[in-house]
Amino acid sequence: MSTTQDSATESASTVSARLRGWPLVATISALFTTLLMAAIDGSIVDTATPRIIADLHGFSLYSWLVTIYLLASTTTIPIAGTLSDLFGRKWFLIGGVLIFLLGSMLAGTSHSMIELIIFRGVQGMGSGILQTMTLVLVADIFPPKERARWLGLFSAVIIIASIIGPLAGGWITDHLGWRWIFYVNIPLGVCSLVLTSLWLPRTFLAEKATQSIREKLRRIDFIGALTIAGTIICLLLVLTWGSELSSWNSPQILGLFVATVLLFLLFCYTESHVQDPILPFSIFKNQSFSAGALLSLLLGMVLFAIVVYLPLFMQAVQGQSPTSSGAVMTPLTFTVAILSILTGSIIAKIGRYKSIAIIGAVVLATGVFLMTQMAPTTTSFEITRDVFLIGIGLGILMPLVNLATQNALPRQLLGVGTSAVTFLRSMGSTVATAVLGTIINTVSSLEISNHLPNAARHLPAAFLKAATDKQVLTSTAYRQSIV
Repeated sequence: MSTTQDSATESASTVSARLRGWPLVATISALFTTLLMAAIDGSIVDTATPRIIADLHGFSLYSWLVTIYLLASTTTIPIAGTLSDLFGRKWFLIGGVLIFLLGSMLAGTSHSMIELIIFRGVQGMGSGILQTMTLVLVADIFPPKERARWLGLFSAVIIIASIIGPLAGGWITDHLGWRWIFYVNIPLGVCSLVLTSLWLPRTFLAEKATQSIREKLRRIDFIGALTIAGTIICLLLVLTWGSELSSWNSPQILGLFVATVLLFLLFCYTESHVQDPILPFSIFKNQSFSAGALLSLLLGMVLFAIVVYLPLFMQAVQGQSPTSSGAVMTPLTFTVAILSILTGSIIAKIGRYKSIAIIGAVVLATGVFLMTQMAPTTTSFEITRDVFLIGIGLGILMPLVNLATQNALPRQLLGVGTSAVTFLRSMGSTVATAVLGTIINTVSSLEISNHLPNAARHLPAAFLKAATDKQVLTSTAYRQSIV
């Protein structure tokens, strides 16, 4: 065992021995509360988003509420762990909670989509810190032989949050208003702050300081994080403004497209030359890893395409309530959670996973195909059936991706490879949400105009513009105002 591993094990044993009784209970409770808060916020907004864009008149910016959160969280995660090595876990965790709560309070008071998008980005930064710190602190507190059991419990928290998030978001939106999906974070955050401040030890460091702060800071891939964030932001602007203004050949859109390409090339150059890249390209020389990473990218696209846009279809097209659309989403998260656990147990017993992966891919493809056949007359039972099949496919494939990619790499690259797969899954989710948002914006603009009755085409220009505004899909008040 290496010196770093020895010191980490010794540190965990020492901390575990010191944290007993109520201090240990309080610390674990703080971490559970923190992770629950961050995990729920990733799904609680989805069923409320159609109501939000109806109130804030932001149909064309629909995808930004999700993509900005994912982007901020994704770019923060790889940096948060390294910075906590330098400055300690406790104050970094407290800072993450404060950032998250600030974003939540400001998001709840938003009066425009632009404000809400900015504040969701602040929330995403806090969420990236919280997700990293809670899992790292488990390794700090417990020695390796106890760590797996606690990591399993923390994984259960994420699963529970994924299940109750859509339901809670729909219920809160229907009964209290969408702003309260952000305000509910405040009591959880305050509880986490109190417990963390009083009982979490101040001296958590993952390893002994063998390098100066300047040397460690140089190893952090800040340029990689900034360039990939800039790439995605420019791409989002191209997709949003191009579809909204129908001006794909305008100088602004072409300039943003060039900036997207240049930033992506700079990201590729940076990742090839820095010591600790966010996405090391050398590991893609392994074909098995490359296949698993590509599958992870695709799974991220499928998952968020369903989670983000199915509630919009059910509320805007079928006229269902946020609570109803949230209830239909429950089979997806529940099935993914259960199948992920069962798949891991089955593979552990039989030692094979290729045939299981093929079964999962077939089931997933079947569910996605059935969902492409949805229409305004599609029943809730049919949607639930399709969601259930997609949940089975995702539940089978998601743990297989991690297993296949980890088995394809040598032990010294496990951490890097796992981080890369997680990073690609997040990037897939972000890009898919943006691309689908562009398609929906473009198609809905054309289809609303094409389905107007002939008599309406002779209305004055102002009335015709109001009748074809995409807000008519989500806002009952707007529809009544133009009748």
